[in-house]
Formats: sequence, structure tokens, C-alpha cells
Amino acid sequence: KEFRERPGRLRAAKNLIEHGINNIVCIGGDGSLTGAHLFREEWDSLLQELVEKKEVTQENASTYKHLNIVGLVGSIDNDFCGTDMTIGADSALHRIMEAIDCITTTASSHQRCFVLEV
Repeated sequence: KEFRERPGRLRAAKNLIEHGINNIVCIGGDGSLTGAHLFREEWDSLLQELVEKKEVTQENASTYKHLNIVGLVGSIDNDFCGTDMTIGADSALHRIMEAIDCITTTASSHQRCFVLEV
């Protein structure tokens, strides 16, 4: 939630620099990937602000002037073009099949017909 506002992204930038991180793999849906894109776009101005506030040195800012982000779609909706299956879709389908197997047993033992919506 804090990451949605600039002060949260500023704190995240400081934490990355302090821990020597300049490569991120972001796995998520539209919100996560949009946030990662915004973070990358703001990276230069975030570094500049941290230097001005003396929260990081100019040397560290220069060392970490490039932020590399790889975005992977992680969505149970499986609604991303260009791929057969998104990260999370297989797990969701597996859980659905487990639930259907359990409900089938219950329906059979009660001699009932169940209607399921997924």
C-alpha cells in the first residue's frame, strides 16, 4: 500500500541501494506490474531526491543508477496474450479440480446434483 505513493517508493529505492540490489523480478498482475513500471520510470528522480536529502551518497547513486526489472505475469485468470498459461493459472485449475472431486463425492453420497460456478 505504501508503494502506491512516492514516499513509499522513495523508501523502497533507499532500501534497495542499502542492500546492494539493482535487479528485480516482479511477479504479479496489473497492479504489481504497473507499480514496477512506475518505479522504473521514477528511478532517476528517486535517486536524485535521496542524494539531495543526504540519505545516500552520490557514489552509491552512481553505482546503482540503473534499475533492471523483469516483469512476469502472475494471474490465476490466465488472461495474458502471448503465453499458453500464466504463473498461478495451473495452481488455480488444480485447486478447482480438487474441490470438484470432493463435491462429486458429497453429491454422490447424498444422491444429489450440484451446480458449480468457477
